[in-house]
Amino acid sequence: MPTYSQRDQQGRFINPWPGAEAHGLRDALKWQRERSAVPEPELPPGTLPFPLAMPSFDAPRAAIDALSVTWVGHSTFLIQAGGINILTDPMWSERASPVQFTGPKRFMPPGIALDALPPIDLVLLSHNHYDHLDDATVRSIARGHAGARWVTPLGLAAWVRARGARDVTELDWWQETLAGDATVTGVPAQHFSARTPWDRGKTLWCGYAVRVGERRLYVAGDTAFFPEFRAIGERYGPFDIACIPIGAYDPRWFMRSVHMDAEEAVRAYIELCAPHSGARTAMVPMHWGTFKLTDEPLAEPPQRAVAAWRAAGLREELFWRLDHGGTAR
Repeated sequence: MPTYSQRDQQGRFINPWPGAEAHGLRDALKWQRERSAVPEPELPPGTLPFPLAMPSFDAPRAAIDALSVTWVGHSTFLIQAGGINILTDPMWSERASPVQFTGPKRFMPPGIALDALPPIDLVLLSHNHYDHLDDATVRSIARGHAGARWVTPLGLAAWVRARGARDVTELDWWQETLAGDATVTGVPAQHFSARTPWDRGKTLWCGYAVRVGERRLYVAGDTAFFPEFRAIGERYGPFDIACIPIGAYDPRWFMRSVHMDAEEAVRAYIELCAPHSGARTAMVPMHWGTFKLTDEPLAEPPQRAVAAWRAAGLREELFWRLDHGGTAR
Protein backbone atom coordinates (compact mmCIF):
# COMPACT_ATOMS: atom_id res chain seq x y z
CA MET A 1 0.00 0.00 0.00
CA PRO A 2 1.27 3.53 -0.69
CA THR A 3 2.67 5.54 2.19
CA TYR A 4 0.72 8.80 2.49
CA SER A 5 2.10 11.88 4.21
CA GLN A 6 2.01 11.77 7.99
CA ARG A 7 2.18 14.29 10.83
CA ASP A 8 3.38 14.16 14.39
CA GLN A 9 1.35 15.11 17.47
CA GLN A 10 2.15 18.79 16.90
CA GLY A 11 0.74 18.61 13.37
CA ARG A 12 4.13 18.85 11.66
CA PHE A 13 4.88 16.70 8.62
CA ILE A 14 7.35 13.88 9.17
CA ASN A 15 9.11 11.19 7.17
CA PRO A 16 7.28 7.92 7.97
CA TRP A 17 10.10 5.49 7.21
CA PRO A 18 12.38 4.10 9.95
CA GLY A 19 15.52 6.17 10.47
CA ALA A 20 14.32 8.83 8.03
CA GLU A 21 14.06 11.91 10.21
CA ALA A 22 16.39 14.76 9.37
CA HIS A 23 18.97 15.88 11.94
CA GLY A 24 18.05 18.81 14.16
CA LEU A 25 19.71 22.07 15.11
CA ARG A 26 22.19 20.51 17.54
CA ASP A 27 23.61 18.22 14.85
CA ALA A 28 23.61 21.08 12.34
CA LEU A 29 25.78 23.12 14.71
CA LYS A 30 28.06 20.12 15.23
CA TRP A 31 28.49 19.79 11.46
CA GLN A 32 29.34 23.49 11.15
CA ARG A 33 31.98 23.14 13.87
CA GLU A 34 33.50 20.05 12.26
CA ARG A 35 33.17 21.01 8.61
CA SER A 36 35.87 19.66 6.33
CA ALA A 37 34.62 21.15 3.09
CA VAL A 38 37.02 20.76 0.19
CA PRO A 39 37.92 24.31 -0.96
CA GLU A 40 37.10 25.04 -4.57
CA PRO A 41 40.03 26.15 -6.75
CA GLU A 42 40.48 29.87 -7.22
CA LEU A 43 39.41 30.84 -10.73
CA PRO A 44 40.60 33.88 -12.68
CA PRO A 45 38.07 36.72 -12.58
CA GLY A 46 35.29 36.30 -15.10
CA THR A 47 35.75 32.54 -15.51
CA LEU A 48 33.30 29.81 -14.51
CA PRO A 49 33.94 26.36 -13.00
CA PHE A 50 31.83 24.60 -15.65
CA PRO A 51 30.84 25.21 -19.26
CA LEU A 52 27.80 27.36 -19.92
CA ALA A 53 25.79 26.08 -22.87
CA MET A 54 23.51 27.95 -25.24
CA PRO A 55 19.93 26.77 -24.63
CA SER A 56 18.07 25.34 -27.63
CA PHE A 57 14.52 25.09 -26.36
CA ASP A 58 11.60 25.81 -28.71
CA ALA A 59 9.77 29.11 -28.47
CA PRO A 60 7.04 29.70 -27.74
CA ARG A 61 6.35 25.95 -27.39
CA ALA A 62 7.61 22.67 -28.78
CA ALA A 63 5.56 20.37 -30.98
CA ILE A 64 3.00 18.30 -29.13
CA ASP A 65 4.94 15.08 -29.75
CA ALA A 66 8.32 16.58 -28.76
CA LEU A 67 10.18 16.29 -25.45
CA SER A 68 13.14 18.37 -24.33
CA VAL A 69 14.70 19.35 -21.03
CA THR A 70 16.90 22.41 -20.45
CA TRP A 71 18.90 22.78 -17.23
CA VAL A 72 18.75 26.27 -15.78
CA GLY A 73 20.81 25.12 -12.78
CA HIS A 74 20.49 23.27 -9.46
CA SER A 75 16.92 21.85 -9.48
CA THR A 76 15.49 24.27 -12.04
CA PHE A 77 14.53 22.83 -15.41
CA LEU A 78 12.49 24.01 -18.36
CA ILE A 79 10.76 20.86 -19.61
CA GLN A 80 8.86 20.97 -22.89
CA ALA A 81 6.50 18.03 -23.31
CA GLY A 82 3.11 17.49 -24.88
CA GLY A 83 3.06 21.05 -26.20
CA ILE A 84 3.36 22.69 -22.76
CA ASN A 85 6.21 24.42 -20.91
CA ILE A 86 6.95 23.19 -17.40
CA LEU A 87 9.26 24.89 -14.91
CA THR A 88 10.58 23.07 -11.83
CA ASP A 89 11.72 24.69 -8.56
CA PRO A 90 12.46 28.07 -10.17
CA MET A 91 15.52 29.74 -8.64
CA TRP A 92 17.19 32.73 -10.35
CA SER A 93 18.55 34.73 -7.40
CA GLU A 94 22.26 35.12 -6.72
CA ARG A 95 22.04 33.53 -3.27
CA ALA A 96 19.97 30.68 -1.82
CA SER A 97 19.16 32.68 1.27
CA PRO A 98 16.50 34.88 2.87
CA VAL A 99 18.85 37.83 2.24
CA GLN A 100 21.12 38.59 -0.70
CA PHE A 101 24.20 39.74 1.22
CA THR A 102 25.02 36.36 2.72
CA GLY A 103 24.29 32.68 2.25
CA PRO A 104 25.18 30.14 -0.48
CA LYS A 105 26.15 32.01 -3.63
CA ARG A 106 25.92 30.86 -7.22
CA PHE A 107 29.00 29.40 -8.81
CA MET A 108 27.15 29.33 -12.16
CA PRO A 109 24.70 31.84 -13.60
CA PRO A 110 21.23 30.64 -14.62
CA GLY A 111 21.37 28.75 -17.90
CA ILE A 112 18.41 30.75 -19.22
CA ALA A 113 17.87 34.41 -18.42
CA LEU A 114 14.63 34.89 -16.54
CA ASP A 115 13.28 37.27 -19.17
CA ALA A 116 14.19 34.82 -21.95
CA LEU A 117 11.84 32.07 -20.76
CA PRO A 118 9.08 31.00 -23.13
CA PRO A 119 5.49 31.24 -21.85
CA ILE A 120 5.27 29.03 -18.75
CA ASP A 121 2.18 26.85 -18.42
CA LEU A 122 3.00 24.82 -15.30
CA VAL A 123 5.29 25.44 -12.31
CA LEU A 124 6.15 22.56 -9.96
CA LEU A 125 7.44 23.40 -6.46
CA SER A 126 8.89 20.54 -4.41
CA HIS A 127 9.38 22.20 -1.00
CA ASN A 128 10.21 25.47 0.71
CA HIS A 129 14.01 25.49 1.15
CA TYR A 130 15.68 28.61 -0.21
CA ASP A 131 17.59 26.79 -2.96
CA HIS A 132 14.25 25.53 -4.33
CA LEU A 133 11.74 28.24 -3.43
CA ASP A 134 12.97 31.78 -4.03
CA ASP A 135 10.84 34.79 -3.15
CA ALA A 136 12.10 37.16 -5.86
CA THR A 137 11.91 34.50 -8.55
CA VAL A 138 8.36 33.48 -7.64
CA ARG A 139 7.26 37.12 -7.77
CA SER A 140 8.90 37.62 -11.17
CA ILE A 141 7.35 34.52 -12.70
CA ALA A 142 3.94 35.32 -11.23
CA ARG A 143 4.12 38.76 -12.92
CA GLY A 144 5.57 37.63 -16.23
CA HIS A 145 3.62 34.40 -16.64
CA ALA A 146 0.25 35.24 -15.11
CA GLY A 147 -1.49 32.30 -16.79
CA ALA A 148 0.78 29.66 -15.26
CA ARG A 149 -0.66 26.90 -13.10
CA TRP A 150 1.35 26.37 -9.90
CA VAL A 151 1.40 23.03 -8.06
CA THR A 152 2.84 22.78 -4.54
CA PRO A 153 2.95 20.33 -1.64
CA LEU A 154 0.46 20.79 1.18
CA GLY A 155 0.80 24.07 3.04
CA LEU A 156 2.59 26.18 0.41
CA ALA A 157 -0.28 27.56 -1.68
CA ALA A 158 -0.92 30.60 0.53
CA TRP A 159 2.78 31.58 0.41
CA VAL A 160 2.80 31.38 -3.38
CA ARG A 161 -0.49 33.25 -3.78
CA ALA A 162 0.80 36.03 -1.52
CA ARG A 163 3.55 36.63 -4.09
CA GLY A 164 1.16 37.03 -7.00
CA ALA A 165 0.45 33.55 -8.35
CA ARG A 166 -3.20 33.22 -9.29
CA ASP A 167 -3.82 29.54 -10.03
CA VAL A 168 -2.31 27.38 -7.28
CA THR A 169 -3.08 23.79 -6.27
CA GLU A 170 -1.71 21.90 -3.26
CA LEU A 171 -1.15 18.16 -3.38
CA ASP A 172 -0.58 15.45 -0.81
CA TRP A 173 1.54 12.42 -1.68
CA TRP A 174 -0.23 10.25 -4.27
CA GLN A 175 -2.81 12.97 -4.93
CA GLU A 176 -3.26 14.19 -8.51
CA THR A 177 -4.65 17.19 -10.32
CA LEU A 178 -5.34 18.16 -13.92
CA ALA A 179 -3.33 21.12 -15.17
CA GLY A 180 -4.57 21.79 -18.68
CA ASP A 181 -3.51 18.77 -20.71
CA ALA A 182 -1.21 17.46 -17.97
CA THR A 183 -1.98 15.13 -15.09
CA VAL A 184 0.27 15.99 -12.15
CA THR A 185 0.70 13.70 -9.15
CA GLY A 186 2.55 14.58 -5.96
CA VAL A 187 4.73 11.63 -5.00
CA PRO A 188 6.66 10.90 -1.80
CA ALA A 189 10.15 12.18 -1.06
CA GLN A 190 12.30 11.82 2.06
CA HIS A 191 13.32 15.31 3.10
CA PHE A 192 12.04 18.10 5.37
CA SER A 193 10.79 21.68 5.19
CA ALA A 194 11.81 24.89 6.96
CA ARG A 195 12.48 28.51 6.11
CA THR A 196 13.11 29.62 9.71
CA PRO A 197 14.10 27.84 12.92
CA TRP A 198 10.43 27.89 13.95
CA ASP A 199 8.49 26.47 10.99
CA ARG A 200 10.11 23.07 10.48
CA GLY A 201 7.64 20.53 9.12
CA LYS A 202 4.75 22.95 8.76
CA THR A 203 4.58 22.34 5.01
CA LEU A 204 5.03 19.12 3.04
CA TRP A 205 7.77 18.14 0.55
CA CYS A 206 7.31 15.97 -2.53
CA GLY A 207 8.40 14.92 -5.99
CA TYR A 208 6.17 14.84 -9.06
CA ALA A 209 5.01 12.42 -11.72
CA VAL A 210 3.60 14.17 -14.77
CA ARG A 211 1.68 12.68 -17.69
CA VAL A 212 1.08 14.89 -20.70
CA GLY A 213 0.04 13.32 -23.99
CA GLU A 214 2.19 10.25 -24.52
CA ARG A 215 4.96 11.57 -22.27
CA ARG A 216 5.65 10.60 -18.66
CA LEU A 217 8.04 12.60 -16.51
CA TYR A 218 9.43 12.18 -13.01
CA VAL A 219 10.98 15.02 -11.02
CA ALA A 220 12.29 13.82 -7.66
CA GLY A 221 12.48 17.19 -5.91
CA ASP A 222 14.93 16.97 -3.01
CA THR A 223 15.21 13.56 -1.40
CA ALA A 224 17.26 10.91 0.31
CA PHE A 225 17.16 7.31 -0.90
CA PHE A 226 13.94 5.82 0.48
CA PRO A 227 11.64 2.83 -0.08
CA GLU A 228 9.06 4.31 -2.47
CA PHE A 229 10.96 4.67 -5.75
CA ARG A 230 9.79 1.30 -7.08
CA ALA A 231 6.17 2.07 -6.15
CA ILE A 232 6.41 5.42 -8.00
CA GLY A 233 7.72 3.62 -11.08
CA GLU A 234 5.01 0.95 -10.87
CA ARG A 235 2.18 3.45 -10.63
CA TYR A 236 3.31 6.20 -13.00
CA GLY A 237 6.05 4.80 -15.25
CA PRO A 238 7.57 4.00 -17.57
CA PHE A 239 9.05 7.48 -17.57
CA ASP A 240 10.64 9.21 -20.53
CA ILE A 241 12.88 11.26 -18.24
CA ALA A 242 13.69 11.12 -14.54
CA CYS A 243 15.26 14.24 -13.00
CA ILE A 244 17.15 12.97 -9.95
CA PRO A 245 19.36 14.83 -7.43
CA ILE A 246 22.96 13.62 -7.21
CA GLY A 247 24.70 16.21 -5.00
CA ALA A 248 24.88 17.86 -1.56
CA TYR A 249 25.68 14.60 0.22
CA ASP A 250 28.73 15.04 2.51
CA PRO A 251 29.16 14.42 5.39
CA ARG A 252 27.06 11.28 5.13
CA TRP A 253 26.32 11.07 8.88
CA PHE A 254 24.44 14.35 8.53
CA MET A 255 23.14 14.31 4.95
CA ARG A 256 22.11 10.68 4.47
CA SER A 257 18.57 11.23 5.76
CA VAL A 258 17.86 14.15 3.40
CA HIS A 259 20.10 13.86 0.29
CA MET A 260 21.19 10.95 -1.87
CA ASP A 261 24.80 10.57 -2.85
CA ALA A 262 25.56 9.87 -6.49
CA GLU A 263 25.55 6.10 -6.10
CA GLU A 264 22.19 6.16 -4.33
CA ALA A 265 20.80 8.34 -7.12
CA VAL A 266 21.68 5.64 -9.66
CA ARG A 267 20.04 3.04 -7.37
CA ALA A 268 16.93 5.21 -7.26
CA TYR A 269 16.87 5.31 -11.06
CA ILE A 270 17.17 1.52 -11.21
CA GLU A 271 14.28 1.15 -8.75
CA LEU A 272 12.11 3.54 -10.78
CA CYS A 273 12.77 1.59 -13.96
CA ALA A 274 12.59 -1.92 -12.51
CA PRO A 275 8.80 -2.39 -12.99
CA HIS A 276 9.10 -1.64 -16.73
CA SER A 277 11.80 -3.80 -18.29
CA GLY A 278 13.11 -2.43 -21.57
CA ALA A 279 11.81 1.11 -21.09
CA ARG A 280 14.05 3.92 -22.36
CA THR A 281 14.12 6.26 -19.37
CA ALA A 282 16.75 9.00 -19.44
CA MET A 283 18.24 10.04 -16.10
CA VAL A 284 18.83 13.79 -15.87
CA PRO A 285 21.13 14.62 -12.91
CA MET A 286 20.35 17.74 -10.89
CA HIS A 287 21.14 19.43 -7.56
CA TRP A 288 24.87 19.81 -8.20
CA GLY A 289 27.32 22.37 -9.56
CA THR A 290 25.32 25.57 -8.94
CA PHE A 291 25.50 26.20 -5.18
CA LYS A 292 28.02 24.69 -2.77
CA LEU A 293 25.76 23.55 0.05
CA THR A 294 27.79 20.72 1.57
CA ASP A 295 31.33 19.40 1.89
CA GLU A 296 32.04 17.40 -1.29
CA PRO A 297 33.90 19.08 -4.19
CA LEU A 298 31.60 20.92 -6.58
CA ALA A 299 32.50 18.73 -9.58
CA GLU A 300 32.46 15.37 -7.80
CA PRO A 301 28.77 14.33 -8.01
CA PRO A 302 28.55 13.73 -11.79
CA GLN A 303 31.92 11.96 -11.80
CA ARG A 304 30.70 9.51 -9.17
CA ALA A 305 27.30 9.18 -10.85
CA VAL A 306 28.88 8.26 -14.19
CA ALA A 307 31.09 5.68 -12.47
CA ALA A 308 28.07 4.15 -10.71
CA TRP A 309 26.08 4.19 -13.96
CA ARG A 310 28.79 2.30 -15.82
CA ALA A 311 29.32 -0.12 -12.94
CA ALA A 312 25.61 -0.97 -13.10
CA GLY A 313 25.88 -1.69 -16.83
CA LEU A 314 23.33 0.95 -17.79
CA ARG A 315 23.07 2.40 -21.28
CA GLU A 316 25.41 5.34 -21.80
CA GLU A 317 23.00 7.26 -24.03
CA LEU A 318 20.38 7.35 -21.27
CA PHE A 319 22.55 9.36 -18.85
CA TRP A 320 21.81 12.97 -19.79
CA ARG A 321 24.44 15.01 -17.97
CA LEU A 322 23.65 18.56 -19.01
CA ASP A 323 25.78 21.66 -18.86
CA HIS A 324 24.13 24.71 -17.33
CA GLY A 325 21.91 26.00 -20.12
CA GLY A 326 22.17 22.71 -22.00
CA THR A 327 19.16 21.17 -23.75
CA ALA A 328 18.63 17.45 -24.37
CA ARG A 329 16.00 15.75 -26.53
